[in-house]
Amino acid sequence: MGQLKRFLAEQLGDDVRYVPSSYDVVGSRGGAVAIVEFPEGAPDHVKLAVAEAIMRINKHVRVVLEKASERKGVFRLREYRVIAGSGSTEVIHVEHGVKLKLDPTKVYFSPREATERLRVARQVRPGEFVMVMFAGVGPYALMIAAVQPGVKGVVAIELNPLAYEYMVENVRLNKVEGKVIPVLGDVKVAARGWYGMCDRVVMPLPKGAHMFLDRAFQCLKPEGGVIHFYHWAPEGDLYSEAFALLEREAVLRGMRVKLLDARIVSEYAPRVYKVCIDARVLPE
Repeated sequence: MGQLKRFLAEQLGDDVRYVPSSYDVVGSRGGAVAIVEFPEGAPDHVKLAVAEAIMRINKHVRVVLEKASERKGVFRLREYRVIAGSGSTEVIHVEHGVKLKLDPTKVYFSPREATERLRVARQVRPGEFVMVMFAGVGPYALMIAAVQPGVKGVVAIELNPLAYEYMVENVRLNKVEGKVIPVLGDVKVAARGWYGMCDRVVMPLPKGAHMFLDRAFQCLKPEGGVIHFYHWAPEGDLYSEAFALLEREAVLRGMRVKLLDARIVSEYAPRVYKVCIDARVLPE
């Protein structure tokens, strides 16, 4: 039984079955927002009890939000309802020492992928030039600059103007001006300015990154490089489709791919997962 269920078991009785096993907290000691997803049919008194319990357990949480829709639209946003608390939903989230100013109701951000961002950043070598597509408020780009101060540069492309504005501010907050280069635009167009220049391309789009593989390959240097490719897959066959997509693009360009790593990043739905393939692209 999770912490919340144990906390509320006596108060809610049988209704404790509606209490979620986990929730997200975005923000830091200076103020945070909690985000909760309830099972279908959860009554209002359970939602309020959960929100109040979260705020007792996490003294720095000032607002508790309920997920009110799936992610939708080109900016991958969802609707939320305030269950408890008040005040601004803009926060400064601290992740492995990196400061990220953002409003989770207005930009895409997943605090659950902090470990994945650190894992990718630790692979970057001094002198590399890196492209981060779908950069959001800058978590991957800023983590790379923090973990590998010898990186030559990190280009971070984002389509959502508000997320881009937050990324520009986060570059200043983390004092990496000139190291992280925020770019506002569509990857299909904006990436052209860095064709043939990158040692590594990170593609953390929650869904649909495969539609941009052609741009990722073109961004790599002629001698190749590394692509971190994110994809969705069912439990029974996690990696074959993602690797096949990489191989197909490589063949079209007279290149080949070597698998470096394959891993589950997060669960998207029952028995459906977000996965990452780390692949080295080499001339044929």
